[in-house]
Amino acid sequence: MNRMEMLNEELIFTILDYLHEDEDPLALKSFSLTCKSFCTLESRHRRSAKLLCPDLLAAVLRRYNRLSHLDLSLCPRVDDALLTTLTLSSFLSSLRSLKLTRCRFVTRLGMADLRPNLVELDLSNATELTDSAASAISRAKNLRKLWLVRCKLVSDMAIGCIAVGCSELRSISLKWCLRVTDLGVGLLALKCTQLRYLDLSYVPITEKCLNSVLQLAYLEDLILVGCLGIDDDGLASLKESCGTMRTLDLSNCQNISHIGLSNMTRGAGYLHQLTLSYGAAVGTHLYPAFFNLCFSCFLKLTVTVDVVKCLQNFSMLQCLKLDGCDVTSSALKMIGNWCGSLRELSLIKCSGVTDEGISAIAKRHTGLRKLGITCCRKITSFAIDCVTRSCTSLTCLKMEACSLVSKEAFSLIGHRCQFLEELDVTDDDLDDQGLKYISRCSRLFSLKLGICLNITDEGLIHVGMHCSRLKELDLYRAMRVTDVGISAVAQGCGILESINMAYCDKITDASLISLSKCGKLKALEMRGCPRITSVGLAAIAAGCRQLAILDIKKCHKIDNSGMIPLPQYSQNLKQINLSYCSVTDVGLLALASISRLQNMTILHLCGLSPNGLAAALLACGGLKKVKLHTSFKALLHPSLLEHMESRGCVFQWRDKPFQPQATPCAGGGFVQKRTSNVIEQV
Repeated sequence: MNRMEMLNEELIFTILDYLHEDEDPLALKSFSLTCKSFCTLESRHRRSAKLLCPDLLAAVLRRYNRLSHLDLSLCPRVDDALLTTLTLSSFLSSLRSLKLTRCRFVTRLGMADLRPNLVELDLSNATELTDSAASAISRAKNLRKLWLVRCKLVSDMAIGCIAVGCSELRSISLKWCLRVTDLGVGLLALKCTQLRYLDLSYVPITEKCLNSVLQLAYLEDLILVGCLGIDDDGLASLKESCGTMRTLDLSNCQNISHIGLSNMTRGAGYLHQLTLSYGAAVGTHLYPAFFNLCFSCFLKLTVTVDVVKCLQNFSMLQCLKLDGCDVTSSALKMIGNWCGSLRELSLIKCSGVTDEGISAIAKRHTGLRKLGITCCRKITSFAIDCVTRSCTSLTCLKMEACSLVSKEAFSLIGHRCQFLEELDVTDDDLDDQGLKYISRCSRLFSLKLGICLNITDEGLIHVGMHCSRLKELDLYRAMRVTDVGISAVAQGCGILESINMAYCDKITDASLISLSKCGKLKALEMRGCPRITSVGLAAIAAGCRQLAILDIKKCHKIDNSGMIPLPQYSQNLKQINLSYCSVTDVGLLALASISRLQNMTILHLCGLSPNGLAAALLACGGLKKVKLHTSFKALLHPSLLEHMESRGCVFQWRDKPFQPQATPCAGGGFVQKRTSNVIEQV
């Protein structure tokens, strides 16, 4: 008798609770193969499933009869018949959540049979979903969460039906629903009074519906990104809004000025997160309602009711995002004088940000956890000194392309930011000594060092020695890094999940062999690494079985022999870029047995023929997106393209000219090798 079968059900379920498919996709499969009792118990314990092929639905329903969440997002061919099978199944009385993104063939007949006990439904990117089909959603009376992102045919008529039938809705996203207007949103607000989350991004609404929306007594998150119909008068409605809203996003609202923002002051002061990115200019004139009025009166001791309310209201704001705005130094000083306590501040690509402004903020908001100053090109080491001295609990610092920050700043970061988890110093003046200091931040899990041309293996050795928690490493165009540095990282950062070595032209197969020991690696980008061959790729395939994203563009020495191991070991592969490789029809066909493969980019492949491409496209049944050179459009039969599109595959045609291959020259470095465009020859 197998001793494993003596374990009771409660203990087995406890073990299964610790096995997560996101961390190890093969864990549950291996567990269920241990013995028959384990297989039975695993099927009874499972609550969620994500199908790769709709043909497997019936078998899945028979085995897993206690599912509460079913994800069919990888099955674009879902149709009415399949939904009918699902809804008629006696095994799925427990189903509460259904994901049907990209379903193009579902009509009213399929939607009409939705189970009334369904709580969550995601129909995002169902671009051909009509009002008739969407109206049938109203039958799901218990629906709490509905996602209709990019359902561009859905109009007010369907939204009205949903509002009447699904009055218990708590969260809904209508992002990019271009036919929905004030009428539909108004009906939604009138009937679904329990709404907590509402995303109206890029919906053509105006201030007419805002009054109804802001009467929602429980509304917490309101997303209005790109709502060009919202202007200053519309924001005046916020004065009368309830006190439950926690998040307001007005990004890309180009018709909002400082007048509108001052109008909303009294009603929006209880916010935890406010986003004004890429909107109107954020200068001294914008902030009177936020700061000027309050503090001018306060300092003069003429404290009024309005001043007190303003101060009290804004005391709860924890996150402020002003990305892409024109922020003046005076405005930043006002933020620094503000009585609140910010936890997150994002000033990415903000012109006008200076040391003086950042210093004022850092001295006041000492509890700051996240700071984004990417492309703030006036920032120097003085600002970094103030930030690291005052904000000792900083966990995330994004300072890409801060060209005036000197090398000494990285010493300050390493010595003072012991809680730092994310650091982006892309395109900064960082060298090995600075990287040595940064490696003292032992809690780092994301480190971006792209275009840091002065770092070498010496600096990466320190990262490998001290940053054992690192999960993401970006070395894009770190040209002086070699196999020695990559080996040190691979050895010291065993839980690495993503690494970008694009255009690190000194990297060879030795680096890939070292990285093959990182069993949790999911994303590998090594485009433009001419010394890498199929030998290194085979090692990655065998050792990194969770690999999902692979970019080997311009790795000219990778050929068909590098493709063969991928279907054998890398069954989790979802996205691959093979452009400019030496892969032919044979290698492309080898990828057909990777059931999860969704996206392929195959531009300028040597030896690829129209017949070989057609065979590969037909064989890869799960493809959602394929990037091809326009030369192939006339060479592939129209019926093939129609068939692929009927399966849910989208073609993106590119007319990029062929880029000559770089080959080593005798004196080191590279020369351009002129080769003929293979696609034009086909």
